Amino acid sequence: MVKKLVNAPRAVVQEMLEGFLALSPGQALLEGETVVVRADVPAALGARRVAVLSGGGSGHEPAHAGYVGTGMLHAAVAGDVFTSPSTDAVLAAIRAVAGTAGALLIVKNYTGDRLNFGLAAELARAEGIPTEVVVVADDVALRDTVEPERRRGIAGVVLVHKVAGAAAAAGASLAEVAREASEAAAALGSMGVALGPCTVPAAGQPGFALGEGEVELGLGIHGEQGVRRVALQPADVLADTMLSTIVEDRKVGRGDRVALMVNGLGGTPPMELAIVTRRALAFLAERGVTVERAWQGTFLSALEMPGCSLTLLKVDDARLARLDAPTEAPAWPGRGQVVTRRQVVPTRAALPTVEGHPKPQPVMSRVRAAALAVADAWDAAEARLTELDSKAGDGDLGLSLARGAAAIRALPEGAWATPSGALTEMGQALRRSIGGSSGPFYATALLRAARFLANKPADAAAWAKAFEMAVEAVSELGGAKPGDRTMVDALHPAATTFVRAVREGRELGDAWAEATHAAEQGAEATASMSPRLGRASYLGERAKGVPDAGAVAVVIWMKALGGRAG
Repeated sequence: MVKKLVNAPRAVVQEMLEGFLALSPGQALLEGETVVVRADVPAALGARRVAVLSGGGSGHEPAHAGYVGTGMLHAAVAGDVFTSPSTDAVLAAIRAVAGTAGALLIVKNYTGDRLNFGLAAELARAEGIPTEVVVVADDVALRDTVEPERRRGIAGVVLVHKVAGAAAAAGASLAEVAREASEAAAALGSMGVALGPCTVPAAGQPGFALGEGEVELGLGIHGEQGVRRVALQPADVLADTMLSTIVEDRKVGRGDRVALMVNGLGGTPPMELAIVTRRALAFLAERGVTVERAWQGTFLSALEMPGCSLTLLKVDDARLARLDAPTEAPAWPGRGQVVTRRQVVPTRAALPTVEGHPKPQPVMSRVRAAALAVADAWDAAEARLTELDSKAGDGDLGLSLARGAAAIRALPEGAWATPSGALTEMGQALRRSIGGSSGPFYATALLRAARFLANKPADAAAWAKAFEMAVEAVSELGGAKPGDRTMVDALHPAATTFVRAVREGRELGDAWAEATHAAEQGAEATASMSPRLGRASYLGERAKGVPDAGAVAVVIWMKALGGRAG
């Protein structure tokens, strides 16, 4: 059984449309058909303006039903998942919304869609309904594979819907609406990339398989493979590859005006789309292309496929007015916007730095070396900590501490003048660089220890007391105590052991080694504990079996310090 929130594969389209329409009062479902129509279509045929229709296989939501509304589509015809609707369904849609002014069918360039929409148009004409067809073939990835008229239609079709719908709403004739739609389709270029496949409910298995480090470039919207398979690359590189192909094929250059659409394929989070948008805008700016409007979101998907497509549409004032025209289509995001310059608000440091402190004490070179050793250890353990944190947390600890490591390395020479000053600067650096809970915990611990060490000799007893106070600060801030399955389960025994060993006269390095061993035992014990604080507490007994990532991180930096702080 395929793991999807469906009842039965044969019922998904009907039930999906019923769910959509339950929240869309401006739409209606044509009786006996999987056809969504505007609820405000005039009964008198002579009162109807040019009707704009589109559709295709389901699985592309919010397309196409999401674009039915005043100012956009009059009807959307839904076939089975990734399957063209029947000729009879298209004809029923034309009859339901078209009047004497006629109908325009906007069709993506796939054989089934062209045949069924094309035949329906012929039948409608035979019934006396003026009908035109505009085919959208915007997939530039096929530029070296097939001739232009055989390219696929992908996400750019949504912009054609908007242009044609606005023209019809303005009272344009069928010939004028068809012309504007056709010209918009000719000015379009789109290209996509997939990070993984999707699964058609009826098939029950992915359409293709990708390796961990592979992506498909130039894919369509039906779960098929792309034009070529390449190694996974950073988002900026993939965005550059897609846009380079589009601007070359569509001859977009310096001085041109465009609309940009960054479209998620169904399984891509807004975070990743925003990263792609950022690079797309920069790429076009570098080439002197003016982005008049830009949209980011999921406009035409391929079920749950992870990935995105980019679309450019050349615009002038007239076409821009069509894109800006009002519409009540529920899935249209509204007028696109572009921030032409980066908005940066300057900040002021709330606390003074240690600049101007006395010349660094001789002991401080060892403190700095120890801190840099911690930074190296955090970097080396990033993958391990990420894996541990993912099993019972949110998976961000490895990256957070790696950022902390970079912050430690970036501290200026003056930060290492005194023990108190060094701990203060490290605390402030970690506060600013480490997100989540780790940043506040480490910052609070270091600042508490720094206050204690101010104007005190940096002897073993002082360091031991400072460590003890730092651990107390962590417990106070988070409310954790030993046994709660947190970093305190490593810190508390370490501090207790360190203070005792120093009091008994152990060398600082030996005392620290004993404390590190106690921390390691404490961290290992967390694997059998039920978490009572933090995100892991939401998992209860399911968190057992692996040690707490925060406690393991304590062991890592304590081992890195070793006896070097002596």
